[in-house]
Amino acid sequence: MKINISIKSFLTQNILLSVCCMLLSLVGYGQVSSSIDSTAIKIGAELFYKIQVKADTTALVVFSEEQTFQPLEMINSYAIDTTTKEGYYQLTKTYGLTQFDSGVYTIPKQKIIIGDKIFFTDSLEVQVNPVVVDTTKQKLFDIKPLIQIEKKRSGIWNILGIILIISLLISGILYWFFWRKKPLTEAEKIAALPPYERAKLALEKLDEDHYFENEEIKTYYSDLTLILRQYLDEKVYEQSLESTTDELITRLNTLKAANQIKLSKETILNIETILKRADLVKFAKSKPDYQLAKLDKNTVELEIDHVKEGLPEPTEEELLQDLAYREALAKQQKRKRIKQIAAIVVGVILITFTGFVIHSGFTEVKDTVLRNPSKLLLEKKPWVTSEYGAPGVTISTPIVLERQNVVVPEKMKGKVQTVSFTYAGIETPIDIVINSSKFVAETDESGEAKETPIDVLQVAEGVLDTFEEKGTTNIISRNEQFITPNGQEGIKTFGTADFLVEDRPIKGKYIILGFSTPNLLQQVILTWKEEDIYADQMIERILNSIELIKLTEDEK
Repeated sequence: MKINISIKSFLTQNILLSVCCMLLSLVGYGQVSSSIDSTAIKIGAELFYKIQVKADTTALVVFSEEQTFQPLEMINSYAIDTTTKEGYYQLTKTYGLTQFDSGVYTIPKQKIIIGDKIFFTDSLEVQVNPVVVDTTKQKLFDIKPLIQIEKKRSGIWNILGIILIISLLISGILYWFFWRKKPLTEAEKIAALPPYERAKLALEKLDEDHYFENEEIKTYYSDLTLILRQYLDEKVYEQSLESTTDELITRLNTLKAANQIKLSKETILNIETILKRADLVKFAKSKPDYQLAKLDKNTVELEIDHVKEGLPEPTEEELLQDLAYREALAKQQKRKRIKQIAAIVVGVILITFTGFVIHSGFTEVKDTVLRNPSKLLLEKKPWVTSEYGAPGVTISTPIVLERQNVVVPEKMKGKVQTVSFTYAGIETPIDIVINSSKFVAETDESGEAKETPIDVLQVAEGVLDTFEEKGTTNIISRNEQFITPNGQEGIKTFGTADFLVEDRPIKGKYIILGFSTPNLLQQVILTWKEEDIYADQMIERILNSIELIKLTEDEK
């Protein structure tokens, strides 16, 4: 939904409302004061910085816990001391500060939030004195020898170590299950033999089993006829195992009559006799003696030889079919091995991915694997800290800003000097613009230079108007004071908007920082996508790095 009132009207109402709220806050919420226990300390000594807040008992008071005391360093943050007086709270927050270089330093103003209002303390000055050492009285000691210290492993080495372990694990699994030559089991060795040799070996093993000692004549004849039937099934008639004795003998006679196999009548008769005797043993509880059983086993061995001699030579077509079958079987086994290897690799990858997700979170891993441009820009090393303009704005950015040619309107030529530095584009996760405009001082009737006051809020309004001209809609803005780490004050205009990118609206955020002195305006403009968490981190880092070069009276 587009805003129904103009940006200028919106800002005017906000300014009036802010002034009224500020006056009310001084009455309803209380007062803020700050103090230090000493105006001079020695290098490295602790300086106690106290902030006292007088506030209503229902108001929420928030003190900063960040390093906002630069150039001094916060080394301790003590608990809040609370006392109640006549219906209001008096809160005392103490910080321990220090500095390791001598000189005069200014503790910048600190932001305190009371309810929904923001207050700032006064800046304080402190002298850090060096420690004077009298080398004529202090005994000197020899330089201590070098000692070996344990180096901490960096994150990249930990990741490389994990990848190496996983690679070795995968290689070990593949070698053990697929690449190494595994010894064949006894059953696999027998299964790999040709049918004739397999049948002869099975007949030999009949003598090793103690069928007759255990009176297992039925089992003996079952195994004996199974050997014979399996051989006939593979080499003569493929339904020999499921055929009855009569059906099998009929089939053998038919094959003999058709000259498909050369078998004598005696051979077929012997096979029939042994099969029928085995049927009697299995179904009629017949019990042949040991000598007859041994004779039947020798007969089966002999007739298998006769069957082998009677088989026709395989034709060339049969040999080719057999070769094609073996090749197809080899390809099938190869495909099976490839699928198994792929399954193992995918499994290891999933386990590794799951481990990283548990350790770092899904979003972190996903953005790392997919090389999220915002994450890459945030983690780019090193960031560039540089000064832009004269007088300059010092800022840290992931990429060096490029100087842009600024076209000054004809009516402003000779009245203003403007330089601009940018990092912006459709593919960039964040847009950074720094503008520095220096106005030529006008002279009064006496010839003295006049100071030209600059309304920072009005300039920020002009930037928002420019956004609207480029198709930006739903602009929501707020204003607050902004203080750089080195104590320079400015105005921060920030909010959300729908930016038009390649003819489609993208929800985004913006910050417009304005700093002004007589005849000088400096601006930092930042825009980025609303839901980009890495862009939020970059913006925070950029804001914390901004410093303005303080002008001398002559430069002003």
